[in-house]
Amino acid sequence: MRTATTIEASGGEPWSQQADFVVEAEKLGLDICWVAEAWGSDAPSALGYYAALTDRMLLGSGVMQLGTRTPAAVAQTAITLSNLSGGRFLLGLGASGPQVIEGLHGVPFARPLKRMRETVEIVRRVVEGGKLSYTGSEFQVPLPGGDSVPMRLSMRAEHQVPIYLAALSPAMLRLTGEIADGWLGTSFVPEAAADAYFAHLDDGLARSGRTRADLDICQGAEVAFAPDEDALGEMTARRKKELAFSLGGMGSASTNFYNNAYSRQGWAEVATEIRAHWQAGDRDGAAGLVTDEMVLGTTLIGTESMVRRRLKVWRDAGVDTVRLYPAGETLEARLTTLARAIELVREVDDAS
Repeated sequence: MRTATTIEASGGEPWSQQADFVVEAEKLGLDICWVAEAWGSDAPSALGYYAALTDRMLLGSGVMQLGTRTPAAVAQTAITLSNLSGGRFLLGLGASGPQVIEGLHGVPFARPLKRMRETVEIVRRVVEGGKLSYTGSEFQVPLPGGDSVPMRLSMRAEHQVPIYLAALSPAMLRLTGEIADGWLGTSFVPEAAADAYFAHLDDGLARSGRTRADLDICQGAEVAFAPDEDALGEMTARRKKELAFSLGGMGSASTNFYNNAYSRQGWAEVATEIRAHWQAGDRDGAAGLVTDEMVLGTTLIGTESMVRRRLKVWRDAGVDTVRLYPAGETLEARLTTLARAIELVREVDDAS
């Protein structure tokens, strides 16, 4: 398995410390660093900066959100980052959710599946270098009714730009299998992934005449090492509050893709209860409903032997790239966790 991580450039740490983390992660042998947008800093600005600080590691937008840029602007950004990094850029796209897209950016969230498909088609046409002429249900370029004619960019893509899609819903998973080079997943339970995720990805792959070998399965989770059972209990308790936020507070009042994903993997009843408590303002009650099994099943938290076993389960389930979110209160602690996690991934692969 390849190793990766995801950071948010404005994630609460000093900018210089985040840059130090990226540089040191490359020295540890990390293969890919993804940079998130969420509702903080934009990804491309940070990626350009990190490209100047690194030499080998791949850098990806994890993710650029639909609705915040036109498809042509996405293509311009992707080509620019790919060219200046010497071909080390991966374009990760995601639909986000109505709260961010409508609540922050003020654009409609409707029809994300069609917008994703058409965005990818337009990006690839621009990367190919021809004049852009596109007629879809969501985008029409040039805009009809005026005097404009099709244009091409004044720069050329010097490298291929792999496209990864962040997907949780069955429909978006099928689209990912059909058109993407990789899948950026989360909320992953390997024991339940066959029905919850892979069946839909495989349907999409079959539509385009491809197999699982044509799609990079990139899954992420927090990694933390507990020296003993007491410490593990404390780690699990802290993660319950974060998971309750994902299940109850992410998205809008009517749409929560994380809650839906957990529901499809065997926790429908408790996920519904957690969301109800959270929406009612009972944060502690919501966290109290999260079980140890929910935390440990979707993370890489545990003693070193537990994490090693879980990594093997992830690999055997079909994960190609493991995205590690290292725990730690300081930069040094996070890097120490990341270093040991990378070593364990290598050990698991060497033992296969």
